[in-house]
Amino acid sequence: MPQVSLVVCLHGEGRYLERLLHNARGCYDDLVIVHDGSDETSVRRIAERHGGRFFERPRSFQQECHWPFAWGKARFDWILRWDADEFPSPELREWVDCFRHAPEPDATVSGYIGILPFWNGRRALTQRWPRRVILIHRHRVRFFGMPDQGPLADGVFERLNLVLHHQPNRKAHGLRYMLRRRKVQRWYKLIAEALQGKPTDLPCWRWDTPDWPPRWERIRRRPIFTALTRTVLSPLGNLREMISCGEFPKPWLVVSFPLQHVMMCLHYIQARRKHRASGGEAT
Repeated sequence: MPQVSLVVCLHGEGRYLERLLHNARGCYDDLVIVHDGSDETSVRRIAERHGGRFFERPRSFQQECHWPFAWGKARFDWILRWDADEFPSPELREWVDCFRHAPEPDATVSGYIGILPFWNGRRALTQRWPRRVILIHRHRVRFFGMPDQGPLADGVFERLNLVLHHQPNRKAHGLRYMLRRRKVQRWYKLIAEALQGKPTDLPCWRWDTPDWPPRWERIRRRPIFTALTRTVLSPLGNLREMISCGEFPKPWLVVSFPLQHVMMCLHYIQARRKHRASGGEAT
């Protein structure tokens, strides 16, 4: 039977973590909490009160760079990839409980994908889309620590029609979120700086090649062309995915995605100019 670790990387967010752990009871056999920077809000106490192990890491303004460390600290190979401001639906919680008492999945299964409905700060705007990896087997995925990068499967990610709620106290998508939110702007800069080097320059988990995956290499090689093409293709692809997931197409929910690609490309161009002006060259 698979044993499961719940790994959460966060900065502050103690109130959200309390909600997650309350709703995740019965979902895990091991709890790892990694804090981005100094813990000034007693997150450690919350982790230890729930029987978890707590680690402080250098402030990086992202969680992805901490995942390799956190996954290495987990006691078990199956890892729930849930954020502090997320929590499982009752149906997902029941599935995870059954998963923990069932035979080990086939070795070709690298993890599972769940549904994270769009949230506007008050209610969910979708029911079956978008989707994200929510459970992984750490020895069947590869990863390098950069914002907007998820784990890559050695085998397959199986889809679940089960919901992992993402419910912060604010809107978590849209034009204002992409353009005005400070942490999102910081992520663009972190991505742009990382793309000046190699993925192996970043914290890695089972990743040993200096080559970037195609989605990132296209930005490095042809940032302007990539921004223009994704402005057109991104919303079309997302609408097609919404329909394939059984979600009624809602074009207004996908307008922020092409903007995200454009912003990443523009920040990359700016970072490349600075890098070259200082005598460097993108590798």
